[in-house]
Amino acid sequence: MLDAALIQQCADPSLQPAIVEQFIAKAGSPDPLAVTVRSGNRVVLVPKPTTPEEALALIRDNLGRNTVRVGITQYPAGVGIVEAGQLKPDVVEPCKNIRMGTTLFAKVFRIVSKWYGNPTAKEVLPQVMDDAVIAWQTGYFEGVAVFRADEPGQEKTTRLATADSEEPENSADPIEDNTATATATDTVASDPNKAGMRINLSGIGAER
Repeated sequence: MLDAALIQQCADPSLQPAIVEQFIAKAGSPDPLAVTVRSGNRVVLVPKPTTPEEALALIRDNLGRNTVRVGITQYPAGVGIVEAGQLKPDVVEPCKNIRMGTTLFAKVFRIVSKWYGNPTAKEVLPQVMDDAVIAWQTGYFEGVAVFRADEPGQEKTTRLATADSEEPENSADPIEDNTATATATDTVASDPNKAGMRINLSGIGAER
């Protein structure tokens, strides 16, 4: 079992210690140097690293080609990384791995909990926890890529901010302003890559 003092010192404070313990017990590893490599649903056999340097080298060798999980929380090593050179030693340092992993899992847990209606009943919470762990292990919940998804509640704010930024400023010359608007509209219409896009996650799992 993970040391309680380590949880208190390193885990994301938004998660209760009991949830952190369950999370690591179900989805993590007691070995801070543990590296799990998967290709699709198949586990790739790799040498067990004995030093942080070996673990980092193993991770770098597989990033971009396979799914790599690392450390106590089995943190997804590729999250937020474009190339292997951006990988930091933090992922194999126990306390930092716990902090990174529990912070990301806390977001996953909130996404799942929101889908359930943010329940407080004790009989429902185990199901939320189980689904959150599965989402952590697979990277998906109800078709949503949970590691890249917005925090629950931020989607509306993002859409409003985007809409505000698209409002045209008042022009001293209405004729010139109308001409510019028409030109911009024609340009967007001819180039689908410049078309605006809205992402709405509020209906996550509506068909479940």
